[in-house]
Amino acid sequence: MKTELDVRTYNREAWNGEVGRGNRWTVPVSPEVIAAARRGDWSVVLTPTKPVPRAWFGDLKGKDVLGLASAGGQQCPVLAAAGARVTVFDNSPAQLAQDRKVAEREGLSLQYVEGDMRDLSAFADESFDLIFHPCSNCFAEEIRSVWREAFRVLRPGGVLLSGLCNPVRYLFDPAEEEQGVMRLKYPMPYSDFTSLTDEERRRYSDKNEPMCVGHSLEDQLGGQLDAGFVLTHLFEDKYEAKDLLSTFLSTFMATRALKPASRS
Repeated sequence: MKTELDVRTYNREAWNGEVGRGNRWTVPVSPEVIAAARRGDWSVVLTPTKPVPRAWFGDLKGKDVLGLASAGGQQCPVLAAAGARVTVFDNSPAQLAQDRKVAEREGLSLQYVEGDMRDLSAFADESFDLIFHPCSNCFAEEIRSVWREAFRVLRPGGVLLSGLCNPVRYLFDPAEEEQGVMRLKYPMPYSDFTSLTDEERRRYSDKNEPMCVGHSLEDQLGGQLDAGFVLTHLFEDKYEAKDLLSTFLSTFMATRALKPASRS
């Protein structure tokens, strides 16, 4: 019988641990990065390497921005330094502490909320002008509620910027991939929590590493559309060169989606 783990609880503790281990997405930005952002020279990523086009944001000054599952002391402090009023929402208190560390160091004003990305009940309807949601919903059990909640808390005309993982990333045998062989092993729907045997899952759980769910493109893109968004832009991205699958195709994408303005 497989051991059942709660996805949110497990990944909260795993990401708390990643902060202590210095995971690249938990390392606070430098004072130089914040100083540059204050001068108008800034960029942030939704996916591993490509900066998000500045045109996707519009003018940030004075905008209410929600960093959705976006803590770690990186993107949200930069957006605040660029002039936005930023609320950081994340499942990991240790990750939120990294944003607080940068804000206190740099004299930035950020708000911090711990919670489940699928439940934004801490916020009233139409609270934000923009949501910045990097590649993090792979750590949630399901994501259609993420899109519905994002739509609810955005104002009409508001923008959702999201980073997404192509589920093909999760379908290969990782042991063979380490030997340079790509062999499909796991079918969709895929989850580290339910698709693996207890022994296979120990590759991650023994090291307290975050575990992922491979959400379908129907749930990732179709879910945004079904929630009421209009997709306006999209680009693809790859991992670093050491990632074998990235030598064949791009397995990440970023989307810009618009909540239509209210009709008169």
